[in-house]
Amino acid sequence: MPIDPYILLLIGTVGLAALLPARGTAADVASGASTAAIAFLFFLYGARLSTREALDGLKHWRLHVTVLACTFMVFPLLGLAARGLVPVFLTEPLYQGLLFLTLVPSTIQSSIAFTSIARGNVPAAICAGSFSSLVGIVVTPLLAASLLGSTGGGFSADSLVEIVLQLLVPFVAGQLLRRWIGGFVARHKKVLGYVDRGSILLVVYTAFSEGMVQGVWHQVSPVRLAGLLAVEAVLLAVMLALTWYGAKALRFGREDRIAIQFAGSKKSLASGLPMASVLFGAHASLAVLPLMLFHQMQLMVCAVIAKRRSRDPEPETATAPAPPAASRTAVDTGRRAR
Repeated sequence: MPIDPYILLLIGTVGLAALLPARGTAADVASGASTAAIAFLFFLYGARLSTREALDGLKHWRLHVTVLACTFMVFPLLGLAARGLVPVFLTEPLYQGLLFLTLVPSTIQSSIAFTSIARGNVPAAICAGSFSSLVGIVVTPLLAASLLGSTGGGFSADSLVEIVLQLLVPFVAGQLLRRWIGGFVARHKKVLGYVDRGSILLVVYTAFSEGMVQGVWHQVSPVRLAGLLAVEAVLLAVMLALTWYGAKALRFGREDRIAIQFAGSKKSLASGLPMASVLFGAHASLAVLPLMLFHQMQLMVCAVIAKRRSRDPEPETATAPAPPAASRTAVDTGRRAR
């Protein structure tokens, strides 16, 4: 399977930060630009989310509650259970990054794409991803405050305020201005998509530059990276199984189960990276490494699952009795009555 080209860009950005990290004044400029880019990114998220679609999606509340429970309850519980893997498989910083990975929202674009390929409930996937991203702006920092605490790179109440100012306020501003700029955003979706991805690359460069200056990469060895990949593979497999068979146990139909599996088993790189840069500061490079690896892994695995689901046979529909047979039965019944 080909690697996502955007992942190659992310790897290249990490390599650039390793060779030419931003220092001194350049670091201050990069940090300021990264902050502005994150705010603009969430402003665009707010401008894109249709309020009407969100309200319509509330009608399918059981599905959305299931996805939110998988994203913000089951995932964090598995992350806490992984604490027992320290220090055999994971170092403490890598575990903190893994735990943070379990707290971020679900994806939107890839959940929709895979649900569509697998012939699932696409409108439900759109709403589920949107709700998860919106809820995550508030819930992810709160979960990080309670589960990571001071070990999360100096996390404090000031970080919550910064999250609100840098992420939630721009998002709300985008929602308020959507009636005037929503059409423009829709017409230039492709161009603004490049802005999205460019903003993420800038965040990655800034985070990994700070990590290089602080010398955090000396804490990671190839053996530890291999252990991290193994742990994440198990985590993804468990979530894919739980979302599919759990949705079946809850008596969801096939199309809904597909949407639940793809929206409930994935984590958003686009939302997680900006949050990590705010929450972890100089430690963000190690914090986002598990998320970057998990992102590529989930794309590759879910692409295979979506293609297999697309080959599933169409569900059989019950056919009504043929009218002539019904007529003959009625005639026979009438004769016996006489």
